[in-house]
Amino acid sequence: MNPEDNKNIRGFQSLTDRIEFININYVLDSQTEVAIYENIFGRHIHEAFLPRVLENFARAIISSRLNEKSPALLDWIGDARKYMLYCDENLHLLKMAIYSGVIPSWLDEEDRKNFTARRRRKIIAEAEAEGTHGFSGRDAIDIFQDLYGTVRDGQLITMDTLATFFAKTRPELARKLPDGFLDSLRQQYNYQTLQEVKESLYDYNDAQIARDLQNYLFALNHEVGTSTTCPYTGDRLEITEGFLAGIEEQLLGPDADDGRRREFRAATQRTYASRTLTQEIMLEGKTVTDTALYQELHERYVYHLKERVLDPLMASPNFRRALKDLGSENFRTYDQKVQHEVRFLITNLCDRYGYNEQSAREACLYVLDHDLATEFAG
Repeated sequence: MNPEDNKNIRGFQSLTDRIEFININYVLDSQTEVAIYENIFGRHIHEAFLPRVLENFARAIISSRLNEKSPALLDWIGDARKYMLYCDENLHLLKMAIYSGVIPSWLDEEDRKNFTARRRRKIIAEAEAEGTHGFSGRDAIDIFQDLYGTVRDGQLITMDTLATFFAKTRPELARKLPDGFLDSLRQQYNYQTLQEVKESLYDYNDAQIARDLQNYLFALNHEVGTSTTCPYTGDRLEITEGFLAGIEEQLLGPDADDGRRREFRAATQRTYASRTLTQEIMLEGKTVTDTALYQELHERYVYHLKERVLDPLMASPNFRRALKDLGSENFRTYDQKVQHEVRFLITNLCDRYGYNEQSAREACLYVLDHDLATEFAG
């Protein structure tokens, strides 16, 4: 029987003498929790939610079933604040991922290395003492039905919908969740959605990035004010402060001051001369683009390009209006550049992250309306 039905048989001695209790804890795996909703309401329920929002509802339900602290996680991670962009202070989101058999991509390299089989067994073992309190399976189905009933024709359930449901529609439910969990859940969602939109907008010429980096590495071995030809690209270079600073802005971001750029330039030149050129290129026969230093600079360059990819669009009211008008006759009234950017973004979100046109548009508007690029700047 369900645990909550136990009270219905109390006092019936003829029954209780013949009952053997076997504890079956509530579900702690978000994928299984979602599968339960699919089984009861149908797989089409996903069509009513933006991507990841249904899973986040399941995580909110499961958070009520977890113990507040996890000694095994704290022993492994230590200070949870280093993952504040992705996780809650009690590491419940991390625990749910592990219970689902997933190692989150946002864990740093050191924590990944320290996630031994012994640590994993200790974390999984904590599940035996969890899932005995919080929302029952029956509670969760009733709560989901209430949330699902808020859907209106043509609308999607977003994180705003979820937050309003717990905060205003059913505030008594929020009091059963760990303090701050919903805020952390939303923070994680915001960060992930922003990264998806940035990745989907990124449309830069990789050949030009490679050319800039090869020219920059070769130029570092020459004095400012001289001219030379780069053997990697064949380009004739006028090595000026402006030439070097222009590429360093892409590598360090526009806020880097002169001192930071000089320090970075000197360190990069030392690495290039002592390891990249003499060891990797001359001894090991690598091309410059296969060296560790080049790969590190390429990662920096692309990172800062993506960080700023939303800047011109945030400043353009036409871009937001074009997003809302996508699919209508009004969309044709925007200039070709805006139309291309909107279609490119929506197509990539659909192809890479499982959105459809409506949900991709809603996700983009969510990022713009909540100014997530500013919230996560730097």
